[in-house]
Amino acid sequence: MTLTGSVEESTESRQPLFQPAFSSSITPARAQLEQPTKRASIGNANMNRPATRTSFSLQRAKTSLLTPPRSIGPAPSFLQSMKSIIMASWLNVLLVCIPVSWALNFAMKDQHTLVFVFSFLAIIPLAKLLAFATDELSIRVGQTLAGLLNATLGNAVELIVAIIALVQCKLHIVQSSLIGSILSNLLLVLGMCFFAGGLRFSEQGFGAVATQLNSSLLTLSVIAVLLPAAFHMNVTTETDSDEGQDILKVSHGVALVLLFIYASYLFFQLYSHATLYTDDDAKPSTPYPKRRHRGTTIEEPQPDGDLERNKEEEDETPQMSLFTTIALLVIVTVFVAVTAEWLVDSIDGLTSSGAISEEFVGIILLPIVGNAAEHVTAVTVSVKDKLTLSLGVAVGSSIQIALFVIPFIITLGWILGKPLTLLFDPYESITLFLAVLTVNYCVQDGKSNWLEGMILMCLYVILCVTFWYYPGSFQFTVFTKHT
Repeated sequence: MTLTGSVEESTESRQPLFQPAFSSSITPARAQLEQPTKRASIGNANMNRPATRTSFSLQRAKTSLLTPPRSIGPAPSFLQSMKSIIMASWLNVLLVCIPVSWALNFAMKDQHTLVFVFSFLAIIPLAKLLAFATDELSIRVGQTLAGLLNATLGNAVELIVAIIALVQCKLHIVQSSLIGSILSNLLLVLGMCFFAGGLRFSEQGFGAVATQLNSSLLTLSVIAVLLPAAFHMNVTTETDSDEGQDILKVSHGVALVLLFIYASYLFFQLYSHATLYTDDDAKPSTPYPKRRHRGTTIEEPQPDGDLERNKEEEDETPQMSLFTTIALLVIVTVFVAVTAEWLVDSIDGLTSSGAISEEFVGIILLPIVGNAAEHVTAVTVSVKDKLTLSLGVAVGSSIQIALFVIPFIITLGWILGKPLTLLFDPYESITLFLAVLTVNYCVQDGKSNWLEGMILMCLYVILCVTFWYYPGSFQFTVFTKHT
């Protein structure tokens, strides 16, 4: 063997086994042609790898909360902002019902039907304006913060009504209105979001991880509601002679724990895992396929096409300035709260005639009025393929009521000396459990369609029919009032 041959053998032996040396038949030009193919395969392999979540940092959380998805254009002037408010919707014509309802409330208090009708009509344009202002604010901040703000503003009506009813010691109205608000958000609002978005998209995607965490929190709240009822059903006067005080103390302790859980949930949502509540982890929405008509392909407008991508790259043009948006949010929220309160007073007069039961008023009517604001907002943004924001409004509002409003009212009743407990009507508690279970099944795959929305809405209609004829558990009402 020559020296040259030994050098070649030693060179070939040092090459790795998974990278064989080029044979004499492979030219350098062919090798250069094969290198881009190898890079492409490596790139595809990297794309298929699961994305690793970055570690928590305060700056990243702040950016996720306050940074809008698109750049914001110049803000309009005050006159242009007022023009946008006036021309926002044709429903603004119903704003004339606001002074009419106020005048009827002070001048004709006995005309409960008139006060109810005009107050209800007055809330409709206010809800639309609140949705318009929330949409304007959402383009300036992240979707997580926008959904939290909208859920908080939407629950202001329920909180005011609950506090007034608590002061008047109408404890059953407090409990039923809060349970009904959760049912309305989970079934009616979320169902209409899925249905409205499903009319435009074949499937819409959202963050399944964050939604499952929200379902776990709702399940926890249902457990907190069911345990006092189980405690009451399994305890007699012989085993516990002071049952009422024990349930009251249990309710106070559980309320404090729920408030702590809600504070932890806010930290989780706004800081440590804020990226979970954005559209980054959501599955892409699927538009409807092209239709064929008599052998000719009819192209439907595809939201995910080039035209939509070009719109995404453009600046977001606000219709109101930031100051006008915040002022409109505050003013409309106050008007909604005041008008809804007079609506509640008129409903109390209607229930005294016996035409409508108190159970139906608390579970169905009051929540529909209270959730009108976030209802319009959630459905509007779902059509715009912002289903993550819709879930933040509907499910986030339910979590806020279950983990904040209910324990806060329990704690406030503890401070005011009102015997308000977590011992809810057993039929209401069971319906809440079934609603949370159904919603959990619908959102576990991280996708939605119009049929799932119809299922949720039909379940809410079923509950409306049953509560129309349900007289209420009077033994629980009497027990709660005399604890």
